[in-house]
Amino acid sequence: MSKDYYKILDVERNASQDEVKKAFRKQAHKFHPDKENGDEAKFKEANEAYQILGDEQKRKTYDQFGSAAFENGGPGAGGFGGFGGAQGFSGFEDLGDLGDIFGDVFGFGGTRTKTKTRARRGQDIQVDLELTFDEAVFGTDRDIKLHKTTRCERCSGLGAEPGTTMNECETCKGSGVIEKVQRTILGHVRTRAACDDCGGDGKIPEKKCTGCNGIGVEKKQKTITVSVPAGIDNNQTIRLRGEGEAGAHAGPEGDLYLRVHVKPSKDFVREGNTIRSDVEIGFTQAALGDTIEVKTVDGKVDLKISAGTQPGTEFRLRGKGISGSDHIVTAKVVTPKKLSRKQKEALSDLGL
Repeated sequence: MSKDYYKILDVERNASQDEVKKAFRKQAHKFHPDKENGDEAKFKEANEAYQILGDEQKRKTYDQFGSAAFENGGPGAGGFGGFGGAQGFSGFEDLGDLGDIFGDVFGFGGTRTKTKTRARRGQDIQVDLELTFDEAVFGTDRDIKLHKTTRCERCSGLGAEPGTTMNECETCKGSGVIEKVQRTILGHVRTRAACDDCGGDGKIPEKKCTGCNGIGVEKKQKTITVSVPAGIDNNQTIRLRGEGEAGAHAGPEGDLYLRVHVKPSKDFVREGNTIRSDVEIGFTQAALGDTIEVKTVDGKVDLKISAGTQPGTEFRLRGKGISGSDHIVTAKVVTPKKLSRKQKEALSDLGL
């Protein structure tokens, strides 16, 4: 069955090479098997699509013949840079951290060297942050308490007892990786995985750190002060780089994601940076006009009600919303429910 590589990467058929690359990065990060909701099948499918669409010549062949051109010895077969053999992928040198992603899943490719792997990055952390309406409008500082893995202070994350040496790992001979060829549904694939004995570092401590037992990390309580920017909205996310879990064996820290939840206001409704509110005015005020006091996020201001104001009339207070946006006040004309006889006669005489 022919595969629609454009649909897989969610791009138009006339997409530029930069757009194809950007779409591939998005898919690869989304479906990476190491992520909580990762999907290895879709991850490999996205890679297959990029191997074709990311190469201008292969893309032309695909546009003309479809995916069949790259199957069963077709005219485009063998163009995956060794995809079906033991040479690994090609073409990932300019994809930044995606080189490491493919090294994690397939064991090769990307920007990794052949002699040593990087220490594994720590896990990201996601925390819900509840704010009041005013805190979201004006910004605030919040202390976030986390119980997470941090780099061991005793050994600085190396895993060795201070004063002792690091020896070359005998299992991987200091390379940090173990290589082997596996037979998979994709053919024979050479995989490169971090050495289990040294965690990919290539060295083993002469004596393990007594603080972390050689892992390089420890669980600790940590308080982080977060500066919440003014104007942040409900369901937005704040990303704090390097404030996630520490990576084992001196690996880099993950990131901290704060998912913002803003409590609704009893006075205002927010539409982007525009603020809306209602104000009740009397029948006489609407008919004759008046100046009234209304509440805004910056405090109370005077609002001039024009004579003959109708129910639902909107008044714009410029610059009184969020970050210089406007505040829109909707007039609600309140009709009196109880009138004296004299009042009724007066209204009747007016013909209202």
